[in-house]
Amino acid sequence: MDKRYSVHPTQVKQFDTEELRQNFLLENLFIPDKVSLCYSLDDRIIIGGITPVETEVKLKGSDVIKADYFLERRELGVFNIGGPGKITVDGDEYEMDNRDCLYIGLGSKQISFASNSATEHAKYYLASAPAHRGYPIQHVAFKDVPGDEMGEQEKANKRKIRRMIHQNGIQSCQLCMGMTELESGSVWNSMPPHVHDRRVEVYLYFDLPKDEILFHMMGEPQETRHLIMQNEQAVLSPPWSIHCGAATSSYTFIWAMAGENYTYEDMDKFPIIEMK
Repeated sequence: MDKRYSVHPTQVKQFDTEELRQNFLLENLFIPDKVSLCYSLDDRIIIGGITPVETEVKLKGSDVIKADYFLERRELGVFNIGGPGKITVDGDEYEMDNRDCLYIGLGSKQISFASNSATEHAKYYLASAPAHRGYPIQHVAFKDVPGDEMGEQEKANKRKIRRMIHQNGIQSCQLCMGMTELESGSVWNSMPPHVHDRRVEVYLYFDLPKDEILFHMMGEPQETRHLIMQNEQAVLSPPWSIHCGAATSSYTFIWAMAGENYTYEDMDKFPIIEMK
């Protein structure tokens, strides 16, 4: 399990490109038959990826979090961004089609991940946060969440937001997750930019075609920086940092939040013409 420490915004002003990438970019989440995890000290969120190819992959406890089993003191949200698969939790099986979401609550012990096809492997994206009580395991199919239309084609930011784990959806302690799809011809996300001091946020970008790139904007609104990202990479956004981006093609991203405030709409927007 990789570990990322909290960074003060005054430090980030001095970072070069490599330092920015080392502190905030998660490049290799989907490794065949491996569990790839990153533990961030910002709200103690854990981000990970599991790609079962030859075998079923189990999620176990770790000395990094001093836990005998992974969800001893945590909750977990999972999205499948690959082929059809199956997640088994304490003997109960949950079928996971592409873009389906599964919430697994505090106290679940035996968790394993599998692919249903030998040629079209499942790819599980994980986000986990500390939990104070157990909520029921709940599966939601992508096709059953209609989503909300946002943005304008004229501004190249027309998109559909699907909220899965949130205040009015799958219940959790503090984890909040969903998916945003940009329409063909739209490239900008999360406009106008915003911050929320009350919680960290992580973006996983995917469906970005090969040889295309994405510019993820971060930093304080008047002291911005950027990271160049590729398909199936994630980025950590500290509570003090904006998070928005634009790519050379349309794409999809999964957002995951953890922190003090569970309300999705709690954000402090910043006028784009005042950014620097």
